[in-house]
Amino acid sequence: MCAVSLVWFRDDLRLADNPAFTAAVRHGPALCLFILDESPDRRPLGAATRWWLSRSLAALAGDLGRRGGDLVLMRGDPAALIPRIVAEADVDLVTWNRRYEAKAVALDKDLKRELTESGVTVQTSNAGLLNEPWQVETGSGTPFKVFTPYWRAARARGEPPAPAPAPDRVEPLRLPKTLKALAIDLDALALEPSAPDWAGGLRAAWTPGETGARDALARFLDGAIAGYGPGRDRPDRESTSRLSPHLRFGEIGPRQVWHATRTALNAGALPGQPADAEKFLSEIGWREFSYHLLFNHPELATRNVNARFDAFPWRSDGGALRAWQRGATGYPIVDAGMRELWTTGWMHNRVRMIAASFLVKHLLIDWREGERWFWDTLVDADPANNPASWQWVAGSGADAAPYFRIFNPVIQGEKFDPDGAYVRRWVPELGKLPGPSIHSPWTLGAERLAAAGLRLGRDYPPPIVDLGPGRRRALDALASLEPG
Repeated sequence: MCAVSLVWFRDDLRLADNPAFTAAVRHGPALCLFILDESPDRRPLGAATRWWLSRSLAALAGDLGRRGGDLVLMRGDPAALIPRIVAEADVDLVTWNRRYEAKAVALDKDLKRELTESGVTVQTSNAGLLNEPWQVETGSGTPFKVFTPYWRAARARGEPPAPAPAPDRVEPLRLPKTLKALAIDLDALALEPSAPDWAGGLRAAWTPGETGARDALARFLDGAIAGYGPGRDRPDRESTSRLSPHLRFGEIGPRQVWHATRTALNAGALPGQPADAEKFLSEIGWREFSYHLLFNHPELATRNVNARFDAFPWRSDGGALRAWQRGATGYPIVDAGMRELWTTGWMHNRVRMIAASFLVKHLLIDWREGERWFWDTLVDADPANNPASWQWVAGSGADAAPYFRIFNPVIQGEKFDPDGAYVRRWVPELGKLPGPSIHSPWTLGAERLAAAGLRLGRDYPPPIVDLGPGRRRALDALASLEPG
């Protein structure tokens, strides 16, 4: 019997440094398979990530085609589909790269056991992390709860292995007739919006796919990494890598990012300083830490890591939540971020913290409401980063910011968008307001506002909450909890 393999693509939509793909191709004719898993026990993708997935799959199919391969698309339950395909196509090797959400882990374990018992070899690999979540532990063998010692321990493990190149050629496995009816084309997955088509801003902002990921990394290392340490907090500048959605879908892996940065640094080819490179790599570390938390706290998106917050007196305020979602809170830096998110599927990291703090603390709305909104609207909505970051802001997570750290959106805007360029881009109705005053238009008075062609309540909303009373209400809510 001819050696035949199946590689199951998931959140690893690339060919280079993809150990599951490489192993399958080396084994023999390979069926390259992606299944849109819509099982009821799986969290559905958000609208923005569905759009990205569609474009990423198209790019992957093109990359495979240029090497002689095919990408086969299916929809359904992998637990039923994969054993059937393996049996009917006489597959003797199945490969995939590991995932870390509890339900995905359980599915993979069950599938591996079933296939192995039927005589099929199953090879699983790590393509998405520098270290597996269970490889970095405290001295007593327990999971870390604080980032700094976690990252210190992770770095002590040494440099990650060098990324491997993509195979030059792929010999495709042709589906037998009994299985051809299961394969569907990309349009049939219905991943992109049509009525209405709201994705114009996403198309203008992003190039999904492995080539787009490599280009984004090269642009960053050629320029924006200079001054990255302080510059990454400035939303008015092109100062971040914008790699997060590419990493989320595995169009590029952290080993590739790590070694490209290290190589450029060692060659003296980076425009920035070593400290900028180290800060950038530590952000890769934060992503690793988020997966460490997810693996050890499977309900990270729905349950407080710190059980003390289970008694927190959140408010139910649909009007305030909708104003926040629409970018109509009356606080320009918050509204700019929420409008950037709605238009492009992405928001600058500093502004994410400001907008999240405003929702959780000034509005006293449950962090899970924010996590759900970001899950639906972010192109980089990630099962680890998204809930871990929301719990960090809320103070309910591991290594969380203390709840009493409450970002003042006016001060934050004045500090990190001092000339108002970011606000002017995303809240154009405030465009004629002068300098830092753009961050607090309600303080200017009717005459100055009129001179800028602006009337609060008509052209731009007044603040939906007073910052001072809102802050006190948040601190009172914290004080109501039993000491932790």
